[in-house]
Amino acid sequence: MFGRITAEIAKIFVGQDELVLGTLVALYSGGHVLIESVPGLGKTLFVRALGRVLGCRFGRIQFTADLMPSDITGSPIFNMKTQEFQFRPGPIFTQLLLADEINRSPAKTHAALLEIMQEYRVTVERTSHKIERPFLVMATQNPIEAEGTYNLPEAQLDRFMFKLLVDYPAADEEARILTMHGEQTELDDRLATLETVTGPEEILATLRQSGDVLVDQKLVDYINSLVRLTREWPQFHLGASPRAGIALMQGARTLAAFSGRDYAVPDDVVQLALPAMRHRVILSAEAEVEGHDVDELLADLIRSVEVPRL
Repeated sequence: MFGRITAEIAKIFVGQDELVLGTLVALYSGGHVLIESVPGLGKTLFVRALGRVLGCRFGRIQFTADLMPSDITGSPIFNMKTQEFQFRPGPIFTQLLLADEINRSPAKTHAALLEIMQEYRVTVERTSHKIERPFLVMATQNPIEAEGTYNLPEAQLDRFMFKLLVDYPAADEEARILTMHGEQTELDDRLATLETVTGPEEILATLRQSGDVLVDQKLVDYINSLVRLTREWPQFHLGASPRAGIALMQGARTLAAFSGRDYAVPDDVVQLALPAMRHRVILSAEAEVEGHDVDELLADLIRSVEVPRL
């Protein structure tokens, strides 16, 4: 299934392997992803293509400074015919949601979205409305323009399973993008050529099956050592929470299933360690002054831990 999904997406979306793999692992693990990238790298195209290939509904919310919680959750509307208030669902009622530039909206809107991500339901006027599963939020933030933005607090960043970095494509990939999308053709027509290879029911069934993938006790101890070491690493002011370990366990199981194995190996953990931990650690003041990079320090930390032999 993983091979068929990535092959279909590659027909219209070029490169960005970390984005594709991280998003699919999060989807099949019941998590959400935070994407850091500059504009124009195809995030909206990716989520639309993903929705088409997965047979899921998709939506997009552009976060702005005046966006209120009711703008995303929906609100009661007075019906003149029945003389009653009826709940009108907001754009959050979808299955694949692109929350574009999430750091531009105020804290109360962040809180509303993150509550829905955690509980898969919306409560309005003391009535709960369930969000249909599978439900994946791809929240993006622009690392360049910090003026007029509301940075997500560490406690809210911790809710995201992975933080994925999307950079400019390589020269050959960008040439393929120009060839592929430089024609005057409607994007909807191009998306219509993609084949739907799965559906919501099969996704949920696969999600449950991946929970049966074996994780050896030595691998559990390895994950635990990596996460706990971030709390003692000298260049980190704050280390990763236990949620990082849970994300690594769940992600390793899903990645093993994608590889056709019913057991996880250390390579699965190492491949997902940076996306799972880079947003859960905070650099010390000295490390920031010295210009250290979070990924560089985490890579040193990972290399310092002995890999178990299974």
